[in-house]
Amino acid sequence: MSVLHKFLFEGMPVRGMLVRLTDDWQEVLRRRAAANSPYPAPVRALLGEMAAAGVLMQANIQFNGALILQMHGDGPVRLAVAEVQSDLAFRVTANVVGDVAHDARLEAMLNVHGKGRCAITLDAKRAGQQPYQGVVSLHGDRREPLQALSDVLEHYMLQSEQLDTRLVLAADDQVAAGLLIQRLPVQGAGNLEGRSREEDIGRSEDYRRIAMLAGTLTRDELLTLDPDALLRRLFWEEPMVRYAPLAGPEGPRFACSCSRERVGAMLKGLGREEVDDILREQGRVEIGCEFCGRRYEFDPVDVGELFTPARDQPPGSSALN
Repeated sequence: MSVLHKFLFEGMPVRGMLVRLTDDWQEVLRRRAAANSPYPAPVRALLGEMAAAGVLMQANIQFNGALILQMHGDGPVRLAVAEVQSDLAFRVTANVVGDVAHDARLEAMLNVHGKGRCAITLDAKRAGQQPYQGVVSLHGDRREPLQALSDVLEHYMLQSEQLDTRLVLAADDQVAAGLLIQRLPVQGAGNLEGRSREEDIGRSEDYRRIAMLAGTLTRDELLTLDPDALLRRLFWEEPMVRYAPLAGPEGPRFACSCSRERVGAMLKGLGREEVDDILREQGRVEIGCEFCGRRYEFDPVDVGELFTPARDQPPGSSALN
C-alpha cells in the first residue's frame, strides 16, 4: 500500500519525510497502458518522481488546495504535470510529441534548447484566493543544465523559500518513492510559508550531516527497502521521532477529479456550433481524460440535452448521467 512517513530529528532543526507509491502508482500506469498510449520508460520514471515529489511537498506545507508541479519543455516532452490535493490524492499526465531515447535524462526530454522550466502552483480551494506560482529554469547557478528532477526542486526550494533541502527521488514501473530532508525555518514554523533569513542557508551542522547521510541512499535502496529498514540504514545513530504513517484514505493515493459533468461544462464552453461540427464529422463527441484515461461519449441526443436548459428537459435526461 502507498504510504507516507513523517519524522523529526530530536533536538535538531531538521525534519524529514519518506513516501512510497506502490499500488496506486501501478494503477496510473495500468490505466495509461489500457488506453493504448503508454509513456516511454524515461517519461514514466519522470512522472513517478514528480508524483512522489508532489506528495512530499504537499504534505510539507499542508496547503488547503491543489499543489501542481509542472515541467514545461522544449524537447520531445512538452509538458509533464503532477497534481496533489490537500488530502494527498494525486494524478499525473504528460504531453509527449517526439521520440524519447531509452536513457534520456531531464535535459534530453525537456530542456534541449535551454528553455525548459519548472513551475509550482498553489491553487487554493477558497473562493476568491488567487493562485500562487513560483517558476525556475532547468539550470543551476552556473547555467549548467540540470539532469535530475531532484536537483531542480532543491534549487527551487533554495531560491524561493531560502530553505536547505535534500531530495532523493526514484521511480520504476512498480514503485515511485522519495525522501525529503529539510532544515526547519529559524522561526520554527512547520511549513514553507515560514521564511528564514538567507544568511542562515548552509549554516546548520546538523542539517548538513543528515543531508550527507541522505545523499548516500541509492536508487535501488529507495525503490526496494521497506521504510523501517531504509531509515535505520541511513540514520541509525541519529535520535529520531517518528509519527504514525499515513496510508489508505488518509495517505497518498491515486484519484482523478474528472467527471461527466465537468466534461459537459467544457463542451458547453466550446459552444453549440463547434460541438455540432464535431458531431457531423464523427457522429459523436468523445473526450478522454489525460490523467486517468477514462473516456466520455456524447451522442447527438446527449449534445441536444446538454444545450437545452434544465427546465425544458424531460425527466430522466441522460446528457450528464
